[in-house]
Parts: sequence; C-alpha cells; structure tokens
Amino acid sequence: MVSKSESPSDLQHVIPRNEHTLSRSILSSAALKVLQRLSDAGYRALLVGGGVRDPLLDIKPKDFDVATDATPEQIHGLFKRSRIIGRRFQIVHVRDGREIIEVSTFRAASETKPKQSGKDLFQLGSTGQIIRDNQFGSIEEDAFRRDFTVNALYYDIKDFSLVDYTGGLEDLKQRKLKIIGDPLQRYREDPVRMIRAIRLASKLAFQLDPDTAAPIKENARLLRDVSPARLFEEVNKLFLAGYGHETYHMMLQYGLFEAMFPEADVQIRSSESLQLFISQALINSDNRVEQGKPVVPAFLFSVLLWPQASQRYQQLLGDGEPPIPALQKASQAAIAAQQTYVSIPRRFTQNIREIWELQPRLIQRRKNRIFPLLEHPRFRAAYDFLLLREQSGEQLDQAGSWWTDFQDANREGRDSLIDALPGNKRKRSKPRRRKPKNGNSP
Repeated sequence: MVSKSESPSDLQHVIPRNEHTLSRSILSSAALKVLQRLSDAGYRALLVGGGVRDPLLDIKPKDFDVATDATPEQIHGLFKRSRIIGRRFQIVHVRDGREIIEVSTFRAASETKPKQSGKDLFQLGSTGQIIRDNQFGSIEEDAFRRDFTVNALYYDIKDFSLVDYTGGLEDLKQRKLKIIGDPLQRYREDPVRMIRAIRLASKLAFQLDPDTAAPIKENARLLRDVSPARLFEEVNKLFLAGYGHETYHMMLQYGLFEAMFPEADVQIRSSESLQLFISQALINSDNRVEQGKPVVPAFLFSVLLWPQASQRYQQLLGDGEPPIPALQKASQAAIAAQQTYVSIPRRFTQNIREIWELQPRLIQRRKNRIFPLLEHPRFRAAYDFLLLREQSGEQLDQAGSWWTDFQDANREGRDSLIDALPGNKRKRSKPRRRKPKNGNSP
C-alpha cells in the first residue's frame, strides 16, 4: 500500500528514455497531437494510465488518456472537436477521426479543502463515496488520487521520460496490483475500484497485493450504493474483453458477483450444471474475442440471468402454467428483479427475452415452425444458448445436435430430419379421383 503520508517529492522517480522500454512509436497519432497542442499552448500534458502501462508489458494499448494542468474549459477551447462530459468527474473527450482521446485535469488530494468559491467542486456522501471530484491540483497530487500504482505512471513526450510517484514501475516488474492509499477508504470513495481490481488482475495476470485484496469481500455490499446504470457498463468491461472466465471466478471468490447478481448467485452455487453453463459461456466468449469475433451484451446477460429465470420458469410449470406463458412471465420477472442491481437498457432486454422464449420452440421442433425459426433474427443466439444448456448436462431431447445437423444438411437431408421427428411424419395423400361431369363412372 502506498501511503499519501509519504512526501511525493521523496517518491518521485523520473526514468530517462534510455532506462525504459516505452517508445513513442506505440502511441497513436491522435494522442500525440493532443499532447503536442496542449504543450504548445503552455500547459503540461502527459500520457497516463493504460496507454503507459500496457506497452511496458508488451501489450498493445486500446486507448490513450492524457493528464494535464489545463482545466476542462481550457482544454475544450483548444480543440474544436471536443466536449466536456461528466458531472461527478469532469473530463474532456477530444475526437480525432474515429479515435477519442480522454483528457483529464490533474486532481487535488482528497483531503484538500476547496476554496469558498468552489465549495461544490469536491463532495463526499454519507458513506464516504465521492459524489463530485472537480477540485484540481498538481501532478503529484493527481498521482496519489489514481486507483492503482501501475495506473499512476506518466509518460512525458518532452524528454520521453517516465514519471513514477507511487512505485508503479516496480509493481509492474513484480506483476503486482496495489491500490494507492488506504484500501478501505479508497473503496468507500468509489466501490467500483473493487471491480477494477479484479478486472485488472485478471486481464494482466497479476497478483492482488494482500492489503489491496483484504477488504474486498467484506465490503462487496458497497456496490449496492453504485448507480445500476454504471454497473451495466462495468459488467460489459468485466466479461466481454477476452478474460471473462478468469474474472468471473475471481468475482465469485471475493463476493462481488453476489453483490451484483444476488439471485443468480444463489442458484449457481447450488447447481453444478449452472456452474458449468456459466463457465462454458464465458470461455466461448473469450475465444470469440481472441478470434476477433463480436460479443454482445444481450447474449452475456441472457447467460448471467438464466439461473434466476430458469428457477422461476420451473416454479410456474410446477404450478400448472403452460410452457410458453410460463417462460414469458419468468423472463419478465427475472429481468425486472435484476434492474435494481444492474440496469439493463431496454434495447437489450427484448433480445434477452427472445433468446429465452425461443428455447422451448427449438426443443419442440414443430414441422410447420422449423423454417420460420431458422429465419428468426435471434435464431443463432438462441441456438448457441441451447448448445450451452446441453453441454452443461441438461437433457433437451438432443435438440442442439438436431439443429446443428439441420443447418448443415442439404434439402433432402433436411426433409429426412423433419420426417424423423416424432409426430412429424409427412403423410402421402392418395391421388383424388376426378368425378365425371355426368355423374356416371367411366
């Protein structure tokens, strides 16, 4: 744990160009333009965060963040294609072509009392959570306001040096994730930091520092104070970035999954089949990301919420409800209950329900519905979901393998597969005898 009580000047370590491996060539032209324009205007501007951390680990960075002593209004004034976003934490998005560079102003230490004229610049809630954080300070203060030491490394394009106030470079070498400051206080300030700790440790294959890890499980409940809409974005980052399987198991270990998906967590822990179902789905998603294939939130949430939807569905069936209405009611109830914890936008909830509600139809395989099902816009997702259910041990009348064969078959093969289904044997009609017009037999 890096303590703010230590003098920043004592900890500062400027690593010259010849003593580190970060090359300017790895930076995007957009990031360089932003850094150069701020510098030319007389402001101090440095690259910070993942854009510095990842290249030092031989990982290609996906985006670049800039930290500066210019205020959001001054940044906005320098760049025509920019906008100030956020209320709790103001930053500026600068657009260059399709790329967006996130530019933030150096933050002051959290203990700093805002000036009378700026009393609303920094606010804490009753639980210690930061409600607003727009009190600006020096680069030294900014370093200690960042979450983890490996995210508090700065790259200065003026002399191509690294600036390290918190010992982040050494933690990178040791592949250790360490929070800056008192862990419990930092988690109370922003409970999402607990999620980020798990996400970064999984992504980078780092070990959590013992002091950083210790308070997480006991304080996972703090996530209940976070906006459900914000947690939706965090879930996507956790599970759709290519390391979801490892992240999921760490989330279970530290009680964070339970805090975000309490009903699903209860069902998963009591069922080996559901454990296998979730794990296999996340492994498949990680493989798709590695292959450059798309992964979408609707399918992810259809998997994560299936344990509670399935449980409600079975209850309704036991009460005598017909399968289709039972699944529709279970789907609506499961999604509605989840919105309290993680808010799922409506554009995804409709797709989730369709994936679920296609399940009994795919299993029944009624003759007159085969081709309409195949053409349904959610068929592929529902089919993949069906395969996951079978792989996890559910007995579904071999519907998954049947649909696999049907998609691969030619016309004659498809006819044979349909004919082989119980109750779907096509009857050959006898040729009708034409009755003579005069009513006499020929």
